[in-house]
Amino acid sequence: MIVPKEELKTVAQNRKARHDYFVEESFECGLELRGTEVKSIRLGKCNLKDSYASVEKGEMWVHGMHISPYEKGNIFNTDPMRPKKLLMHKAEIRKLEQAIMQKGLTLVPLSVYLKQGRMKLQLGLCKGKKNYDKRDDIAKRDAEREIERGMRGKFQ
Repeated sequence: MIVPKEELKTVAQNRKARHDYFVEESFECGLELRGTEVKSIRLGKCNLKDSYASVEKGEMWVHGMHISPYEKGNIFNTDPMRPKKLLMHKAEIRKLEQAIMQKGLTLVPLSVYLKQGRMKLQLGLCKGKKNYDKRDDIAKRDAEREIERGMRGKFQ
């Protein structure tokens, strides 16, 4: 029996998250959405910039995730910035809550994608970067780019 490969279609990414934070661990969680929100996300109208996740009363919520109103949604459209509930197992939620409280880490949404027809959110357990860390990363990226350019010129 041939098992089909998991088909992932990335809808939105938070590129700034990897620049501002060290991602120590990442988790996959479901999103509790309304119908017009799902249609809008499928069209790519989702923005994760400045969004974060928190644990409130044993439930996970993502704040600051902007989902543009669906154009044909009329009265069924919801507030684009409303907090959305994340679907995870209770044990995972407790583990993340303890990590946030003890180690001073942050939960940052990294990407939203479709997996087997369902919206999923990749959540990162992150530690903030200092300015010198960011400059270090930029310098490394520039050095790698220069090496790549040199190698390309050598073989052509």
